[in-house]
Amino acid sequence: MPTATRLGAGAGTGADRTLPPRPPGPLIWAHAADPDRIPALVQLAARAQSVRPGLTMLLTLSDASVVPDNLPDYVLLDRMPDEVAADCRAFFDHWRPDVGVWHTGHLRPVLLTSARQAGIPLILVDATEAGFSDSRMPWHRRSERTALNGFEALFANSANAGRRLARIGAMPDKIHVTGPLQEGCAALPCNEDTRSDLAEDLATRPIWLAAMVQPDEFPIIIEAHRQAIRAAHRLMLILVPRKPEDGEAMIAALTDQGLRYVRWSEGGHPNEVTQVLIADTYGEMGLWYRLAPVTLMGSSLTAGHGGRDPYEPAALGSAILYGPNVGRHVQAYTRFARAGAARVVRDASTLASAVLRLNAPDQAAAMAQAAWEVATLGAEVTDEVLETIEEILDRRPKTHARP
Repeated sequence: MPTATRLGAGAGTGADRTLPPRPPGPLIWAHAADPDRIPALVQLAARAQSVRPGLTMLLTLSDASVVPDNLPDYVLLDRMPDEVAADCRAFFDHWRPDVGVWHTGHLRPVLLTSARQAGIPLILVDATEAGFSDSRMPWHRRSERTALNGFEALFANSANAGRRLARIGAMPDKIHVTGPLQEGCAALPCNEDTRSDLAEDLATRPIWLAAMVQPDEFPIIIEAHRQAIRAAHRLMLILVPRKPEDGEAMIAALTDQGLRYVRWSEGGHPNEVTQVLIADTYGEMGLWYRLAPVTLMGSSLTAGHGGRDPYEPAALGSAILYGPNVGRHVQAYTRFARAGAARVVRDASTLASAVLRLNAPDQAAAMAQAAWEVATLGAEVTDEVLETIEEILDRRPKTHARP
């Protein structure tokens, strides 16, 4: 799979810039007019790729300063061509997408006209009121109406957005009011035998998880655990470093502080007196989320890390705690917090208090249920959009990359 082209990274400009090869197999071109909604499109790609292995999504953005990180290898990134017919034709001639997914609104008439001329079926998803202004000049509204009628289906995120689409000229029979397309997360897998053994051994122990912990957060988390075990002496912490190699420094600090720990990467198995389990391996987050009813999502207590995806623990029934530094996922955390599914903590004291409060099973269960409901809320919308994409792909000839 070719490496994603980062925004602005291609050599040359306009139609002359250098692009990586088009990958083989089906290609969805998705444009995110609102960078905050990128995770929802990446989730759509994940669902589509699970149905059609070998499928790729080409993601373009309006804001060249916003470049998402940690993209899966089946999502490529390119910058949007200029609103110039020759540049748009060159873009589609190179990538030859099988279907185009335009997100939110803020249409680009020249680009979308070029897509139709190239024979690319288009759908509009998560159309918002803000994406279609009524105050534009008459010539712009005519251009927007023409672009709107080039979409095979238009999915509006509210009834008001649907009415606005109809008012500016979209065909009513193409408009589907579905609600917002939201990000989500498929439940991470785990080894069921390992989970069952640990769950049996730890059945009577209260457990909390600190996931994706950065080295500069470690002192805060350990101090919070020390405070919490004064009130709940059987409480055990599962500590997952952001990078397994960071576990060495954390182990040295635990030894200095006299806390009893085991190290998972060395075959350590927690017992009745274990206070901290250092889970310093890759690929086992599904196991830890299933074992812990309460999860602190790390990389959020100190500045500069941007937070981690809250949908991972939510999909597996864990209540969510998080720090104030979640800039990369602020919209998702806001959604969970408003639903009573997540709670912000700011230091060791507030973290210890939150862990102890959620040590009551009914408290953790109520938050976990709310988190699960938020995590699955957008599934029906994604299903409907994905069904439309599948119908288009089924009628398209198979696409192959040029040699």
